[in-house]
Amino acid sequence: MAPPPAPEEAPAQAPAPVEPVIELPKLLHTVEAPYPEEAERAQLEANVRLRLRVDTQGQVTEAEVLEPVGHGFDEAARTAALQFRFTPAKRNGVVAPARVTYTYVFQLPGRSRAVASTPPPALSSAPRGTASQDEAPTEYQEDVEVTGVGETRAERRRKSAEAVQVIELEQASMESADLGTALARTEGVDVRRTGGLGSTARISIAGLSDDQVRFFIDGIPLEFAGYGPGLANVPVNLVQQMEVYTGVVPIRFGADVLGGAVELVTDQDVRGSAVAGSYELASFDTHRFTASARHYHEPSGLVVRAHGFYDDARNNYPVNVEVPNELGKLAPVELRRFHDGYRAGGASVEAGFVDKPWARRLLLRGFINAAGRDIQNDVNMEAPYGEVTTAEGSAGGTLRYSRNYDPGVSLDAVGGYTFRRNRFLDIGTCGYDWYGRCFITLPQPGEISEGGTERYVNQHTAFARLNAAWTPVPGGAHTLRLAVSPTYVARTGEDRRLQANNRPDPLSAPRGVTSLVTGLEYQVDALDGRLQNIAFVKDYLQDVRAQKLLASAEFLDLGRTAHEVGVGDGLRFRITSELSAKASYEWATRLPRPDEIFGDGNLIEDNLELQPETSHNFNLGLGYASEPTRAGSFRANVGGFARLTDQLIVLIGQGSYFTYQNVYGSRSLGAMGSVGWTSPGRYLSLDGNATYQDLRNTSSEGNYADFKDQRIPNRPYLTANGSAQVRVSGLLRFQDELLVTWRTRFVDDFLLSWEALGSDESKLRVESQLTHALAFTYVVRDMATRLSWTLDFQNVTNAQTYDFYGVQRPGRIIAAKFTLER
Repeated sequence: MAPPPAPEEAPAQAPAPVEPVIELPKLLHTVEAPYPEEAERAQLEANVRLRLRVDTQGQVTEAEVLEPVGHGFDEAARTAALQFRFTPAKRNGVVAPARVTYTYVFQLPGRSRAVASTPPPALSSAPRGTASQDEAPTEYQEDVEVTGVGETRAERRRKSAEAVQVIELEQASMESADLGTALARTEGVDVRRTGGLGSTARISIAGLSDDQVRFFIDGIPLEFAGYGPGLANVPVNLVQQMEVYTGVVPIRFGADVLGGAVELVTDQDVRGSAVAGSYELASFDTHRFTASARHYHEPSGLVVRAHGFYDDARNNYPVNVEVPNELGKLAPVELRRFHDGYRAGGASVEAGFVDKPWARRLLLRGFINAAGRDIQNDVNMEAPYGEVTTAEGSAGGTLRYSRNYDPGVSLDAVGGYTFRRNRFLDIGTCGYDWYGRCFITLPQPGEISEGGTERYVNQHTAFARLNAAWTPVPGGAHTLRLAVSPTYVARTGEDRRLQANNRPDPLSAPRGVTSLVTGLEYQVDALDGRLQNIAFVKDYLQDVRAQKLLASAEFLDLGRTAHEVGVGDGLRFRITSELSAKASYEWATRLPRPDEIFGDGNLIEDNLELQPETSHNFNLGLGYASEPTRAGSFRANVGGFARLTDQLIVLIGQGSYFTYQNVYGSRSLGAMGSVGWTSPGRYLSLDGNATYQDLRNTSSEGNYADFKDQRIPNRPYLTANGSAQVRVSGLLRFQDELLVTWRTRFVDDFLLSWEALGSDESKLRVESQLTHALAFTYVVRDMATRLSWTLDFQNVTNAQTYDFYGVQRPGRIIAAKFTLER
């Protein structure tokens, strides 16, 4: 049995109100544990101490035996405690989770009872019952102590002034859904993919997408943490929750973000020893495996953690294409993709010390990661490829240090180095058709470009994130924070085909980007915690140094320095204990990323003339979450957003390649809402959300002046999600659960090109899409172990779905997944 997890320490950015009013949980309902037969025969008695976690609905979600006594007492006490019901604890009038230490006393009939310590006045008297109708009463007595009433990290985020949505991933970790699928279920968020597992994804938050949205894992930029820049490479089983920041991003990330940010939060528990693993088998020869382990040595404070994953998918799903028939005319057929495989794997090891006088955390982490993908077709799925591949690998390390100082000062710092290598190969000598046949020998290598391509790009990144906070009166209402985040990226590369032909290689020129983002933030909590305001200012500095290959085969030294300043504010007011309003604004800046400036060495060309993006970002929201009643619990959110953007950077297709370009201006207006209900006892849960957005070009000059006030293409404007879940307990054993979950998703039709181009009949568009998914999950809980089996049916109706360029995505998928946590 692992020791209990340490209470989560509230970060300095969310100080509690002065002298919070605490209402302790009250024990409403108990269940009598049967006396273990083995212990009764041996005439044994025992006291079993349990640590219970009571959620905001008063239900016991965890019961951990602190001091095992054996002989069946532990299992009996834990089984009974999981059925107890409490009134929810409250903190300043708001329901909050609680930790309870509970002692279950087993005594044989006819013996005098040992007197346990008196429970707190807020708790009910001890339960009594009989082990059997034919026996004398068996006395039970509990000693109940409330050891903590507070908020989880997720609840603190939801109740803060930050424009954030929190997505819990406990159920997603048991299903076959990956992080992109889980993220797409959130209002205001859209995820569009170019194919199956491992394919490129476009993630949009409130109308802004691509690199305007940044991803972090435990506060570190995702591309620096060893998983690559996309969500597809991060296994859902290694992440506990996602936090989605819409347009107004806290300074602690140290990032120049325009549209928003997504932070992946991994398991923060370092206590005890634990192992976990999962295996998924799915359609189209898909295999996914994850494993993790940790060990904590309490006397020394030493903790060691390790994670690993491996993904393999053939992605040979059927698609509808046109191929020449016997007469040479194009005719529609359904064929399987034959060159769309994906493989990825990675591992990390972390070691260090926690909860020492000289450091709250001192952790060193090393990682390695590799992924490879076949490229099946061009961006419009018109030309098939049979040998084009791309691959990426990274390795590096991070060092994290945090400590709390008196009075009211905290420090959290992380620094690291990452090496990343990309490879793009297009050296095939065959022309392939959709049947996978080599129907022609090419005059020279290269299916995409004449002469072929063999490119390698090496990137070295050094980064640091320093966050400091000062609360003048510890636990007080005022907090000042400072964030300093320097980053240096250096790139080199080679195009071996050019070098073999004695031609100048533009990738060989050294390139570097140095950026520094600094933020200062002030938070105040007033009106007994009902009001919270966070005001901040940011400073952005970027220096670019590169060499550009001229037509004369000479290199020209180029340099550019950009400097911007941004401000923002977030306000939250709790109208009642169940109803809160939020408003936020940021004058945001996003500096061009190295991938945008220099390209990726594969399909994206360089553009050294890119300018920073800027935007006025507005958010308004109203949220309601009821306390549990006889009618169940209700929740609802409604909000609106506006994004007034200048110098918008968009990835534009140039035949077989792409470049990032400034589109000068855009305006995004939208509204979103969600509603949910959970029945008493959590037997049934219903949820739904919808998002509408209107993203238009506002440029009156430049390349897109002719399309002013028109909707920007390749953006769905209406999306909606719905779900229903039935939960059945105690089918084979009391603690077992069967979850039956149905989900649906709707994406309205959208154009693939500007509205003014072509007639209504000739406009290219992606038609409306409606998909359904059904999952059956069986969960077995036994002491500290949780086993689950899931049978997942995605796209049950086998609907045809497409990405933002019209590439067909997989149809019906059947997946089976097994997870173990101990």
